[in-house]
Amino acid sequence: MNATLNSLDIAKAPEDTRVVIAMSGGVDSSVTAAILKEEGYDVVGITLQLYDSGDTPARAGACCAGQDIRDARRVADHLGMPHYVLDYEENFRESVIDPFADAYLAGETPIPCVSCNQTVKFRDLLKTAMDLGADALATGHYIESRARPGGGRSLHRPHDLDRDQSYFLYGTTQSQVDFLRFPLAGLTKDETRAIAARHGLAIAAKPDSQDICFVPSGRYSDLIRKLRPEAGEPGDIVHVDGRTLGRHEGIVNFTVGQRRGIGVAAGEPLYVVKLDAPNRRVLVGPRSALATERLKLRQVNWLADDTPQTYAGEERDVYVKLRSTRPPTLARIVADADDGWLVELVDPEHGVAPGQACVFYSHDGIGAEVLGGGVIDGTFRPASVSRELGLTAAE
Repeated sequence: MNATLNSLDIAKAPEDTRVVIAMSGGVDSSVTAAILKEEGYDVVGITLQLYDSGDTPARAGACCAGQDIRDARRVADHLGMPHYVLDYEENFRESVIDPFADAYLAGETPIPCVSCNQTVKFRDLLKTAMDLGADALATGHYIESRARPGGGRSLHRPHDLDRDQSYFLYGTTQSQVDFLRFPLAGLTKDETRAIAARHGLAIAAKPDSQDICFVPSGRYSDLIRKLRPEAGEPGDIVHVDGRTLGRHEGIVNFTVGQRRGIGVAAGEPLYVVKLDAPNRRVLVGPRSALATERLKLRQVNWLADDTPQTYAGEERDVYVKLRSTRPPTLARIVADADDGWLVELVDPEHGVAPGQACVFYSHDGIGAEVLGGGVIDGTFRPASVSRELGLTAAE
């Protein structure tokens, strides 16, 4: 057999290579299917039924609703490929929705897309793909997969940094990375839509999906109150200097860094600085109180060939993203231990919240390797800011 690799770095002819494609009904996964079908791969489309939106109409840009399943089926029919819908509602509720509600109840700001990729998509769906005899699972994410010289694969930021989705995929395990493929890595969104139009796909102009697909109204607080009624219990709004400024109707209505809608009048702009969930307190203060210099991480997933101990021991610089929409910023791994990692930011960031992700990169440009990442467990402000406010670093 000719050992020349095909476009997916698999040593088979495309027609002998089975690829399962995760089809959400959006333009990105549909174009992934169109590209691989055109190249002659043995493609199978799978759409996951993740939640039941009932009779509530989904907002524009939602995903995983009934209309998306119908769109995915139509694309598969148009391309002449088999397509299956799998009921993953129970998996999704247990792995994504329940932890999402619990995190908000604990005063954190979770990222459900990360949980969905770690569990339902790249654990459960990947197993299904293997059961179908697939050689790879392909998705419409904008992230690059590269073969390592010594074996295995690595993840990298894509050609179009405005579409970079690597932040949401840091939790992928090495075995999953080796099985996954991302055909859109070298494309811009405009190029993807142009390919959809060339193939005559009706979803070519379909709006992008939003992060929280299972919140049809767009108000996550309504869902959390329904699942966890105690999240709506009232409490105090307290200034970092100790003054009680007012009352609130549940910490679920607040996120760290929030300025509008706090509900108290003051002679200065106030921001949500911390959510004290055990005591149902919302701590507010000036913007300077939001500055973060150090992070403590939990549930760290490391993907790079270099060990994290190498980075910490040699004080090597890494770059980190603390929000999906922010560019990577320079940082250092101070220490890693069983009780969590410490990461020091070269320049303090504002509004960093527990529950968000800290993702490590080799540099800040196109093609930067995704080294790994973890969940932010705690934040510490610069000592100078704490002294100015009369606080300890952890307050």
